[in-house]
Amino acid sequence: MAQQARAADTGRDEVFQVEGHGIDPIPDAERHGSPKDLFWLWFGSNLTFTYVINGALAVAFGLSFWQATAVVVLGGLSFFAISAAGLSGVRTGTATLVISRAAFGVLGNWPAGLLNWVVSIGYTIVNTVVGTLALEAFLADLGWSGGHAARALALAVTLAMTFAVALWGHATVQFAERWMAYALAVGFAVLLILVLPGADTAAPAAGPGASGWSLAFVVMLAGPFSYVPMPADYTRYLPRTATLRALTWSGGLGGFLSSVALGVAGVAAATQADMTDAVAGAEGLLPGWFQPLFLALVLGGSVTNSIITLYSSSLNLQVLGIPWSRARAIVISAAVTALGSLGALFLTDFTTSLLSFLSLLIIVFAPWGGVFLADMVLRRCRYDSDALHAGERGSYWYRGGWHPAGLTALLSGMVFAALTCDSELWTGPLVAPLGGADLTLLGAAVSALVYVLLARRALTPAQP
Repeated sequence: MAQQARAADTGRDEVFQVEGHGIDPIPDAERHGSPKDLFWLWFGSNLTFTYVINGALAVAFGLSFWQATAVVVLGGLSFFAISAAGLSGVRTGTATLVISRAAFGVLGNWPAGLLNWVVSIGYTIVNTVVGTLALEAFLADLGWSGGHAARALALAVTLAMTFAVALWGHATVQFAERWMAYALAVGFAVLLILVLPGADTAAPAAGPGASGWSLAFVVMLAGPFSYVPMPADYTRYLPRTATLRALTWSGGLGGFLSSVALGVAGVAAATQADMTDAVAGAEGLLPGWFQPLFLALVLGGSVTNSIITLYSSSLNLQVLGIPWSRARAIVISAAVTALGSLGALFLTDFTTSLLSFLSLLIIVFAPWGGVFLADMVLRRCRYDSDALHAGERGSYWYRGGWHPAGLTALLSGMVFAALTCDSELWTGPLVAPLGGADLTLLGAAVSALVYVLLARRALTPAQP
């Protein structure tokens, strides 16, 4: 069977060596590392220009400097919940989208797994395009404006930096995120120092209203929430002695610091310049000597974020049933990323449309996250690791591979999210009666509540 083949595909987790493990449980003898490693993973991967854009959007929605900063900080706090979810990886030694079989059933877990792969590849394409354009501009500043040739070289370099690290696997991902974080942290700190003093802290004449506040929260929380299907991917190698407290503080603090610092930079920039084109707007506020370094920061941040999404996408493909090793499966994700990036850069710019589509998928992933996190709490994060991989022979097969409670809760949250969603592609019928408020993210709370009501008496934590 494919699962047995994957289980036999083992190897040491070492830097600059191809990782042999995929979604098969990591044996205790091969566990290593410390929760402190999670700080650099989440800190480095979130030193991305996306958070500058998010901060600028909060101001565009009508929030003042201090109001937008408060939303940025509250959004950053959600990383502590994301990091805490990594305890499931420590307990089971496997990936998040394997563990979610307990909440939805083996077959019921498959549709969300497919959508998550689409989202991972979509955001990797967007990051690749942003990094390529930044590198192309950097080359132009150095005196080489080579048209399509320069853009093709920039794309090749960006893809190579991302793919090489993700292909090597877990240990190299952590190593690269740490060392890239050192350089990026210094650069973005200089950016914050240059942009923050000029911020206009005066309140706007008109308040943002319910619509402005809700849209700002959706933007700020959508980024951290997109990581819900990933945290166990990066904790499954940690020793079983790793504690919830250590995991929560290490990873949560890393994601919080980087996302908040860059979000505040975006807020400050938006009070001084037109951030419709965020890269050009921020670049215009910087002295000439720093502008090439700024473009390098945009490139580096795009790569650090793409590395973890591309790596997780290879595990995702194994969850979907691809009977290949993780290293071979990642070639599929890399190829699709390359084709999508080529299309966006040389054929037609569908980046805006892609982002609109990806943001709409929060209608699915907010409720999915609510069910998964509620299931984890109800089980006290104790799962039957063997049953997660046993298919129809395991206790998580439920009724024909589907868990009625999990799927009912998921659909309930999705209905609520769809009714209250305000996006470019879809506006729910309850948005207008709510004064323009977008309550999509509350779909997570709705699905979690329904799941607790339906499943709390039936679920029992597995014995360690």
